[in-house]
Amino acid sequence: MPSSTALSPDQQARRRWMSVLAKAPAEKLIHLWDSLPDKPDWSYLRRPETGMVMVRGRAGGSGQRFNLGEMTMTRCSIRLGDGRVGHGYVAGRGQGHATTAALIDALMQDETRRAALEQAVIAPLEASAADRRDLSARKAAATKVDFFTMVRGE
Repeated sequence: MPSSTALSPDQQARRRWMSVLAKAPAEKLIHLWDSLPDKPDWSYLRRPETGMVMVRGRAGGSGQRFNLGEMTMTRCSIRLGDGRVGHGYVAGRGQGHATTAALIDALMQDETRRAALEQAVIAPLEASAADRRDLSARKAAATKVDFFTMVRGE
């Protein structure tokens, strides 16, 4: 995979919003999609398909790569009436999630709609993800145990 510095600013932006869409809770993403005005005409290029992908890890986080195992993934590709193509890749079997992610991906490629979609969809999903991370960190911190050693005086 190329490094982020080798990607154009548009590619980096698309990588960011596709990541947000893929990691968002399906119900929240679909709710945000339903609340958008004037939805475009679209058709499937590839209907939602569920399959398996190999998940790779690195020893120690940065060492040698190894195959961790397989996980279920759903993908979908759509084409808007104006010809723009969007893709959605999500963990699990969420066909509606993958379709909605693909629709928003295609719409985000339109410079005239990007700022409004960023504010209406991407920003709330990022804020929600930050809240979930914060809650998880606080729960983990609450279980932290500090160990200390007392030196015997001899």
